[in-house]
Amino acid sequence: MAGKQHTYSVKVVWTGNTGTGTSSPRSYTRDYDITAPGKPTIEGSSDPSFRGNPARWNPEDLLLASLSACHKLWFLGLCAQAGIIITAYEDHATGEMEEDRTGAGQFTSVTLHPRVTLSATSDAEKALNLHHKAHDMCFIARSVNFPVMNEPVFIHEAAHDA
Repeated sequence: MAGKQHTYSVKVVWTGNTGTGTSSPRSYTRDYDITAPGKPTIEGSSDPSFRGNPARWNPEDLLLASLSACHKLWFLGLCAQAGIIITAYEDHATGEMEEDRTGAGQFTSVTLHPRVTLSATSDAEKALNLHHKAHDMCFIARSVNFPVMNEPVFIHEAAHDA
């Protein structure tokens, strides 16, 4: 795979030492902060199922968000290039993770559920084809070892009389 090389860097700092470190499974919180220069801090924790803080983002949430955002960005860019006008986009991504007897787990699938509003003159069939292309181009979807499905719903804006 020859081409441009991109490098990314974030800092993850555990903030959950309540005074005795990891002296027992209940002696600390799973809280951490994700930082990078010039960006707001993301407050993270583990999933509440694993003693995490439900008010903070967990790695599983962030993986879903990354897949959804990557797909959306590719889709919007492809639509702009193809003359398809998108006026609204939201996605309610869902993921399935299985945990085995040892406590290890893995995602087995993710489904994106984009709800896309098209201008009255935009072609929904062409937009659907661009969803497939966006999936093929998405850096994050291409990097995971489980299927990422896409179930878009298209809504056309009402035509305006001139």
